[in-house]
Amino acid sequence: MKPALAVAGWLARALFIVLLVVAGSTLLVRFAPGYLSDAREMDVRYSSAVRAELTVEAIRTKSYFGLVAAETSGWARGDAGISRQFGVPVTELLAPRMSVTGGLLLKSLLLAWAAAIAAAIAASAPRKPSWLWQVPVAILLALPAAAMATLCLMSDSGGPALVLALLIAARDFKFLCQALRKVWLDPCILQARAQGVALHRMLRWHLLPAIAPQLGPLASLSIVTALSAIVPVEVLFHVPGLGQLAWNAAMNRDLPVLLAITALMALAVMCAGLGRSRADDSMEWKDA
Repeated sequence: MKPALAVAGWLARALFIVLLVVAGSTLLVRFAPGYLSDAREMDVRYSSAVRAELTVEAIRTKSYFGLVAAETSGWARGDAGISRQFGVPVTELLAPRMSVTGGLLLKSLLLAWAAAIAAAIAASAPRKPSWLWQVPVAILLALPAAAMATLCLMSDSGGPALVLALLIAARDFKFLCQALRKVWLDPCILQARAQGVALHRMLRWHLLPAIAPQLGPLASLSIVTALSAIVPVEVLFHVPGLGQLAWNAAMNRDLPVLLAITALMALAVMCAGLGRSRADDSMEWKDA
């Protein structure tokens, strides 16, 4: 009974958040400057009937609640509406791009975690940690994702996976380094180091299991960090994923596409938060 109530509560929160995202996104797009204007109405290549339909559409979308109802009606049909820019169902645009963005995120997360864990182990192992490790991390944290992508393009090196990996690794490094410093001071680790136990054995049997409960919340933070940077990275590197599609939808006022992508991002963040809460619950249960 308890798990069923927990699932029902999560679904209710997810639905409420998605509705808030839809209402907020529609509000921002509807009242953006120039939303009710359409350059096609002045294009002589379009017939008078088409221009009349565009005028009727602009009048219909003046009502905010009517606009929300019109855009969300496509979700009831299962196609998430019709793209204003491409004239096809939104689901046909999302399906191929989700695999592209998912592959990019997976590659970036794996690379970021490998780099962050290796750097955190090297930085936290000495008895007196050096501040030199903090310099490149501080630089990476200060650089926006768009600036990092621009530097890669100007130097003709790296790619979208590298930019996302560096962004995620810089944030994860600080948490991993702090957690490992406490583990290195554990009496069993000190004894193992004094006896000359190999590093890979200490990692396998002591270090990584000790910080394992903290990896779940950190993984959730990594996913949220990657999603926040996916739009500028895909746009600058011309990656045909959800981030580039969201940018094109915003530039062309393609509200159905923008709402669908925003709702997907909100659900992804909620799923990441669910994994984090489950990890916290497991830690509390173990402590008890």
